[in-house]
Amino acid sequence: MTTAYTSDIAFTPTVKAIQTKRGSRENYARMEERGAWADTITPDLEAFIAEQRSVFLATASTDGQPYIQHRGGPPGFLRVLDDKTIGFVDFAGNRQYISTGNLSDNPKAYLFLIDYAHRRRIKIWGTARVVEATDDLLKKLMPEGYKARPEQVMLFTVGAWDTNCPQHIPQRFEAADVKAALDERDARIAALEAEIARLKAGGA
Repeated sequence: MTTAYTSDIAFTPTVKAIQTKRGSRENYARMEERGAWADTITPDLEAFIAEQRSVFLATASTDGQPYIQHRGGPPGFLRVLDDKTIGFVDFAGNRQYISTGNLSDNPKAYLFLIDYAHRRRIKIWGTARVVEATDDLLKKLMPEGYKARPEQVMLFTVGAWDTNCPQHIPQRFEAADVKAALDERDARIAALEAEIARLKAGGA
């Protein structure tokens, strides 16, 4: 399908008609004239991707039945391979292979990334394919020291991406980040208590 703007990947004629009816089309038309959405991975997007511990991958069957799958790992498990490609290792799981089957029939896919701590979310449209987990790809994509069994590799080609406003995103923090902050606080308290005890001993 030929599109006039990158955002047409989501703004279909029907979507635009609804935007017109509800009063938002003019704003989005101005956005389109300014260049619409980016279709390559910028340095800022690459940095955001590198920080993520999870991602939601959406696919659909040939008859349009949608499916969303969560994938997670340590920061860096999502890797930018070039300015159009994101790759990650698909670890062994429940072996339903719904995403794999959907992508075999329909390569259109979507990634949804959300950072609760900073209340940011990014939507990425494109296509995806499943490839063999070769030694070369595993060397590039497998998180070092991560205890999971690689089964295959997902390669996602970016078609367009956009950010959402932070409205209604609850602020949540990763348990590891909370623990690190509490450990730092406790260490500081211990140091201060030791300093107080030293000063009291010296003044006695």
